[in-house]
Amino acid sequence: MRKNWIWSAGCVLLVFLLVSCTTRNLEKDKNIAEKTRILGEAYLREQHYTPALEAFLKSEALYPDDHLLHDDLGLVYLAKGKYELAIRHFKKALELEDDYTPARNNLGNAYAASQDWDKAIEQYKIASSNMLYATPYYPLSNLGFVYYQKKEYDLSEEYYLKALKVRRDFVIALQGLAKTYMATGRVSEAIARLEKAAEISPDSASVYFELANAYSLNRDYRKAYTAYQKVIALDPDSPLADKAKEEAQKVEKRY
Repeated sequence: MRKNWIWSAGCVLLVFLLVSCTTRNLEKDKNIAEKTRILGEAYLREQHYTPALEAFLKSEALYPDDHLLHDDLGLVYLAKGKYELAIRHFKKALELEDDYTPARNNLGNAYAASQDWDKAIEQYKIASSNMLYATPYYPLSNLGFVYYQKKEYDLSEEYYLKALKVRRDFVIALQGLAKTYMATGRVSEAIARLEKAAEISPDSASVYFELANAYSLNRDYRKAYTAYQKVIALDPDSPLADKAKEEAQKVEKRY
């Protein structure tokens, strides 16, 4: 009887030790995975996508149930143009944490990159309706972009204005609204929005490029030329600067 009791107690102790060891190993793996993910995020911020992906895959091998990690994997695959993989990981992030709205907005971005406009709209509307989301102007502005792509300019204007109502200095929305105005022949309003964007973000070559285009459309060629030169000065080695040089030569002949 005593031997049976000792044997049973020994089994219980062995099971306890095994569970305790497993728990400790899981926590150790989670900690290493988190540190590896954070390293990958640093690479991602610097746009070093391949080392970022390597870090994220190592993290996933250690602990695959981290919604932040799957959002990161989605972002790096999106940056690499692997839209199906990006969508898969954003969906996984939302399976793990349904109310993680950044992943919801990013899923919309992946659908938009795939030109699946209706699915993008669905995700952006869910994201923008979350009253606890700290930056709703992102999905609202993204809705403006998608409706612009669909040539539904009234809705594009509506959502860009909603984004600007939340954050008046949101340059992306100002640029998008200006492009919507130019598409509908409201050039003076487009120029006003872009001049405001240039005041807010004076180092943005893309803002000055759009502003130059608007000036040119308005036949204010001298201002257009000056704005194109600003693009070249701000980002001289970029494809945008090459375009600005071409356009500057065209408008220079008109004044």
